[in-house]
Amino acid sequence: MLDDYQQVASTHADWDALGAQEVTFFREHLGGPDDVVAALEPYDVVVAMRERTAFPAHVLERLPHLGLLVTTGPANVAIDVAAARERGVTVSGTGGVSPSTPTVEMTWALILAAARHVPAEDRAVREGGWQHTVGRDLSGRRLGVVGLGGLGRPVATVGLAFGMDVVAWSQHLDPDDARAAGVTPVDKDELLATSDVVTIHLKLSERTTGLIGRDELARMKPTALLVNTSRGPIVDEDALVEALREGRIGGAALDVFGAEPLPADSPLRTLPNTVLTPHLGYVTEGSYDVFYRDAVEDIAAWADGAPIRELGPEDGG
Repeated sequence: MLDDYQQVASTHADWDALGAQEVTFFREHLGGPDDVVAALEPYDVVVAMRERTAFPAHVLERLPHLGLLVTTGPANVAIDVAAARERGVTVSGTGGVSPSTPTVEMTWALILAAARHVPAEDRAVREGGWQHTVGRDLSGRRLGVVGLGGLGRPVATVGLAFGMDVVAWSQHLDPDDARAAGVTPVDKDELLATSDVVTIHLKLSERTTGLIGRDELARMKPTALLVNTSRGPIVDEDALVEALREGRIGGAALDVFGAEPLPADSPLRTLPNTVLTPHLGYVTEGSYDVFYRDAVEDIAAWADGAPIRELGPEDGG
């Protein structure tokens, strides 16, 4: 079991029921391809936590004992499913809590933390201070939702409940569907130029990688907040650091990054106008209960010769 950062995987499922000779829980991230191979070469079954550890073809071909690779969640772009199949490796997924609920809640935790300077004021109170900042109002301000799907739509609903003017854009947005949700469809330039909070809810793909770059950040208001709980590479991180340093946007609240765990020397760690969390969008008790329970079921089914929840090439990277 990989990337068990909080050392809780053993408590969310009955691993003993598998009767395995050895179950190892890796707390630390394994690192690069050579580290992954060195650590996992002896194992027949590997359970990966989301996209934290990559399994491209050149890693899979160096794991001769691997028979089953389980990913938490129903898809994983960090796994080359086609290459796994070619090597006779079964790839299975799991279910999850309602597809959007934990990440929607995390999105609003970040928006509110950034708008009301919660991290900075928390530190100040602990250090003996009192009221250093003035918070932003959300009611009456504009929320720009990039991607009005399973995540973006409930995020928009909460924005409406806060009394925000909610607009949305994506390449395949249905304007009538947006209006039915109480959301105004706009083009990308208008969303970026007029929104007080821009929040991203898209899948990572070739089409969306680098979607928010220097030009897009330059169109945003100098007071605007950028929120990303989707995938780090959707935003050009270098361009974002530059915009934050120069005060060209008001701040950023990020749960995802181009490299995870976030490198110790990342400039994002030292910028004061940010709220940073370590990819916690799906990290809830309910999610882990489902992830690990289903992983145990996947392993048992595979051991019985009847794999379940198998992923196809379209579900991988």
